[in-house]
Amino acid sequence: MGAGDSIVRVDLTTESVTNEPVPEEWRRKYVGGKGLGARYLYEELEAGAEPLGGENALLFLTGPLTGHLPGEQRYVVVTKSPLTGAFLDSYAGGSMADRLAGSLGDHVGILVTGCADEPVALEVADGEVSIEPADDWWGLDAREVDERVPDAAVACIGPAGENVVSYATIASDGGDHHAGRGGAGAVMGSKRLKAVVARDESPESPPELRRLRERDEAAFADDETGRWHAASETVETVDFANEVGVLPTRGWQKGRFDGADSVGIEAVREAAYERERADDPVPGGFRVESDDGDTVPRGSTPIALGSGLGIDDFDAVATLGSVCDRLAVDVISSGNAVAWAMRASEEGHLDRDLSFGDEDDARTLIEELATRSSSLGDALADGVEAAADAYGADELIPSVKGMELPSYDPRGSAAMALAYATSDRGACHRRARPVETEAIEGDWTIAERVVTVAAEQDRRAVLWSLIADDFFGEALTPDLGAEWLAASDRAADYAPDELQRVGERIWTLVRLFNVREGFSRADDELPAQLTEPLEGGPNDGSAVAAEAFEEMLERYYEYRGWDEQGRPTTETLERLGLAELAVDAVTDANAKRGDRQ
Repeated sequence: MGAGDSIVRVDLTTESVTNEPVPEEWRRKYVGGKGLGARYLYEELEAGAEPLGGENALLFLTGPLTGHLPGEQRYVVVTKSPLTGAFLDSYAGGSMADRLAGSLGDHVGILVTGCADEPVALEVADGEVSIEPADDWWGLDAREVDERVPDAAVACIGPAGENVVSYATIASDGGDHHAGRGGAGAVMGSKRLKAVVARDESPESPPELRRLRERDEAAFADDETGRWHAASETVETVDFANEVGVLPTRGWQKGRFDGADSVGIEAVREAAYERERADDPVPGGFRVESDDGDTVPRGSTPIALGSGLGIDDFDAVATLGSVCDRLAVDVISSGNAVAWAMRASEEGHLDRDLSFGDEDDARTLIEELATRSSSLGDALADGVEAAADAYGADELIPSVKGMELPSYDPRGSAAMALAYATSDRGACHRRARPVETEAIEGDWTIAERVVTVAAEQDRRAVLWSLIADDFFGEALTPDLGAEWLAASDRAADYAPDELQRVGERIWTLVRLFNVREGFSRADDELPAQLTEPLEGGPNDGSAVAAEAFEEMLERYYEYRGWDEQGRPTTETLERLGLAELAVDAVTDANAKRGDRQ
């Protein structure tokens, strides 16, 4: 067996650990990471499988270049989301990715099924995986678990995962890094899997990969994206979004925040007492002090917990972010859940006084939802759509496929509305973010929006199969990493145009999975809140016109080679080498989805 051509299968119910080969055809057609995870999930799950049941699969995967590429190393968790019922891939950086790649040896990852009777952890070292008891870790937060294993990297759940909060994360480095959106931490909690521990160091790079790394590190440092990232990380997202009028503010009611300067990049620079840098020039991290210890604020924190909640005190925002990190609950969904509750309170739907701008209200609600310790917290723990159903206050916070919108208000960018609506895992600003160009350039045609969104989605599907750091990945765009793959002994050679086809194939495969789960055009709909006009800023009065959006969605389906319901056609499946995957059981899946709703 060669490098990277097997996977470790763990059944927690039977307490068995076995190794099995990855089909060679899968390795060629899907590369690794997201692509390989999507193929395994499609193979392993039957339509309508319960996300929190033992039949759901949970995959921890590296890519063929993990541990070798410049930038922050990343691993991916793939599963069926308890928040959306759709495909979920969630990525995390930090020490876990490096050490997992080193600890797995010749394996590409771990596939976990079943449920343990008592809390357990998976120990990974020297290419072997073992199931170990973890009773004394249950109840600990992310930082406390990390402190128990000072000589290894840990990916763990906190109280939110133990309480199967639908957007619980998988935390590493004491909560500095998270496989965040969609609730992979809840799947871990349902399986009573508290942690995965990687013991070994990063894999050693062969000479050719070291040469490429040195070359591309220098090139990235001079690249526009590299310079931006070195100067401000993702926190500058706050300043950019506020300037162009797409910064979600006070529960998506406005596109500009008067207190943006207090939570944006300048505030972070003033608060940062240590500019943390590894040996690699990209990326670094701003580390600041909060009430609960050190935390690394990123763009999503001051948006979801700052402007989104009307809080303009940077220390308060940092502290709320630290609370989420230690409880291991997604910052974006938590912020949206609290914003929903504040709006619902203002409109008289709740018998509880909650106010925008109140840090204490926000912290109390985050702790309640992470522990399900109140009736409101319990409802919020299942997402804003579930809370709206429980309290009769819908159309307050926009969501797609059950996942709340993140960083940019698409009322200032119609292409961003399309990107959110067609995202495979629910509303996500990382699959494609055309707003960064459209908001500046102005009027785009429908064709420009469609082509831009689809191309970005395909490109990222490839990069997340390598798995490349998001920002360094942008520098790989010309050949999508073909040169790097050719220099690796863990992957085959690809021409750039072939990798483009791989990206489209992976995106289409995930669509097949979601179609099999009962998703259709109705799930790509425009959230009703986005048809209401924004208040303030350069996009004052702007909204996404429903009829124009439907035309754009229809053109997107045509461009993709999907039918009017968003189902890939037979011709498209044949062209992409997916014809052997039957999209059956759709009627049964639709019935199950209807029951769930």
